[in-house]
Amino acid sequence: MLPENYQNHLVTQVNKAQYLILSILVQLLQSYRWVNLEELANKFPSPILWESRRKKLPRFLDLPNLTIEAIWLPIILNYIRESYPVNALLHIAIDRTKWKRINLMMVSLIVERRAIPIYFELLPRQGNSDASTQEEILSRILPLLKDYKKVVLADREFCSVDLAKWLRTQEKTYFCLRLKKSEYVKQEKEVWETLEKIGLAPGLSLYLKGVKVTKTKGFDNINIAAKWKRKYRGWTAEEGWLILTNLESLEEALSSYQKRFGIEEMLRGGQAS
Repeated sequence: MLPENYQNHLVTQVNKAQYLILSILVQLLQSYRWVNLEELANKFPSPILWESRRKKLPRFLDLPNLTIEAIWLPIILNYIRESYPVNALLHIAIDRTKWKRINLMMVSLIVERRAIPIYFELLPRQGNSDASTQEEILSRILPLLKDYKKVVLADREFCSVDLAKWLRTQEKTYFCLRLKKSEYVKQEKEVWETLEKIGLAPGLSLYLKGVKVTKTKGFDNINIAAKWKRKYRGWTAEEGWLILTNLESLEEALSSYQKRFGIEEMLRGGQAS
């Protein structure tokens, strides 16, 4: 059975018959953990013929009110309001994953080392996303969280100067975006150099405050937090973290970025099932 808060919202969006179908589909997905219309139709508990069930499910899923905005966002936002006081710090991860030909962008709330999806969108093309797409998707979610402080966490695909500049203009918003080691940085009165030359080595952490990043677009007065895990039992990480951030300390930046791996656990679990 769905949680009570889910039920309370869903009955305002669908009729009784539609709610029953939705509840059964959720139970089937939880039990069998695959998404395949033929298999769902085969398992669906209904006296009608299998072919009729197979046709009925797509018609149900095409209902105009079965959208993220109408169904899921009100539920997750209500969860956030009940779980976090106003001005609490939320860690928001954005990531892209590819399952066969499905290219999916997802924004998630990190809760206790796990990611809870807030919003997701199928991208119209294969390959990496660009800054304008990333901004467009985040702009749908960040205003809904205006009562909270937010740290946006992302890997190297999302570390464009354009995205970082835009995030810096958003109210109550911080970011930790992982940089490539080939990125150029300029400290005060120093020359431009790539991040691989700043002296980071296994076992070391660095915090560069108020630097300039990239020669071409000139993003200045920004911070870089860096850490390379020390050698442990003969194993050494291939490279360190290089994080573009507007957080004011090394500890804050590293602690926040560490939480990003919650979304990787979620995506790994989804792909496995």
